Amino acid sequence: MIPIFLDPFKVRVGVVGRGQICVRRLAWLRGLGASPTVFSDEPSEELRARAGSALVGRLPQEGDLVRLAALWIVDVDVVAERRLAEAVRLSGILVNVEDAKGHCDFHTPAVVRRGKLVLAAGTGGASPAAAAIVRERLEEVFPEEWAEALDEVARARIALRKAGARLEDLNTDARRRLRARALIS
Repeated sequence: MIPIFLDPFKVRVGVVGRGQICVRRLAWLRGLGASPTVFSDEPSEELRARAGSALVGRLPQEGDLVRLAALWIVDVDVVAERRLAEAVRLSGILVNVEDAKGHCDFHTPAVVRRGKLVLAAGTGGASPAAAAIVRERLEEVFPEEWAEALDEVARARIALRKAGARLEDLNTDARRRLRARALIS
């Protein structure tokens, strides 16, 4: 597996689904800053409400795919998910079919977000449950205070770079600030 982070302001993503799992995937993507297009030929009332104007009332067509970089397919029937996955892949778009490892170009990690700090744990689809357990451990090790600390480190980094600081000076300053907040030893 090659772990990467996609910038939701530069990369368009979408999700295909009909019900509760699609609602959860939509919330997950939005929580990470994405504004996904939601495709559904049979949206549940909750999906319709949560997706709002992002909802396209049908499954994606070829013209829809050219605007996307990645697509998650969830809670649709097996025939539709396989057909869609193949069409998406042929369009050169990365595809993830929920809980169908053989149809995935990428796997969705378990994520902990602390402001701009995003930590991800993945098992390459081997065990989403194990990845969730690792996520729980990361939540313990990286408390909410990391969000504010990272904002401080980022502001200091900008000021230090303007002053001509070297990379090692930036690293030393970041460590000092995190130590002062008792986030590292």
